[in-house]
Amino acid sequence: MRNQLRLLASCLGLAALPALGTAATLVRDLGEGLTFYRVHELPADQPSPLSGRPGACVLDLRYAKSDMPSALTLKAWIKFNVTPHTPVFVLENAETDPTLLAALSGGGQTGILVIAPISKSVSPDIAIHVSGADDRKAYDALEKGADVRSLLSDYPDKPRVDEAYLEKEHIADSEAPDSVSDKPDPPKPMIDAVLQRAVQLHRGLIALRKI
Repeated sequence: MRNQLRLLASCLGLAALPALGTAATLVRDLGEGLTFYRVHELPADQPSPLSGRPGACVLDLRYAKSDMPSALTLKAWIKFNVTPHTPVFVLENAETDPTLLAALSGGGQTGILVIAPISKSVSPDIAIHVSGADDRKAYDALEKGADVRSLLSDYPDKPRVDEAYLEKEHIADSEAPDSVSDKPDPPKPMIDAVLQRAVQLHRGLIALRKI
């Protein structure tokens, strides 16, 4: 029992300390108070805010590697930081280390939501219809320097034809074009569907004033 208490104290101490993560932790600002942390390998690569708690965040554990003690430490970090008003969206997939999947399964804690591509080996709260190949491509795109915002919108530069557009252009509804231009749509950009869903859920909670 004493050893268990020491382990828990150590884990919580880790969560409270500033800047314990290494350069391997990929961090991005997703806007509206949401921060993205990508963990590659534990224990060397721990998510840690520069000061205080991170607030609402996305914790990307896809393809992450870990041993069991480090997985338990990460679990304690999540539990220490999550609240009903500061949710943690955990991203997993079939390639996430089994020790992480086991340590983080069956939590049931309010504010933690696990999102993953549909797979027989992962049981998330929300399963996304995306192939393993597309999930990997989107994951690698951010690793190679893609702007995270470019991975969240299907057509980020395509104007939206809505009532505001029609009023601005003085076009009657019956004369509204199917698109702003007759030109064919550009090739569909690469989208990180799993990360996109986490951001959508966060924005939905804000709109509903849940956070």
